[in-house]
Amino acid sequence: MEVKLRLQRFGTKKRPFYRIVAAANVKQRDGRFLEILGLYHPIMSEEAQVRLESEKILNWLGKGAQPTETVKKILSKDGLWKNYMIEKEKRKAEKKKTANSKKKAKKA
Repeated sequence: MEVKLRLQRFGTKKRPFYRIVAAANVKQRDGRFLEILGLYHPIMSEEAQVRLESEKILNWLGKGAQPTETVKKILSKDGLWKNYMIEKEKRKAEKKKTANSKKKAKKA
């Protein structure tokens, strides 16, 4: 089951607001979801537009959830996507370092 971070639409006609949710890839846009990760109000002022639960989002990204393009833009605006990518590179470098040290230990 592939998990996506995506928007779930609420509100009335011409007054939308969205929840950022983790949902299975096969579910409908406004269907069942696994967890609520934040809110996005496009009509509100800049500082009140987005509320994110960064720990939950980073947890889902760490588990392999893929954000949609819109959610990725929202995360980038907040700086969360950049933090995730830096953390991912650190983990990748550590993994490579431990693999190299294991190879050296095997040879010796």
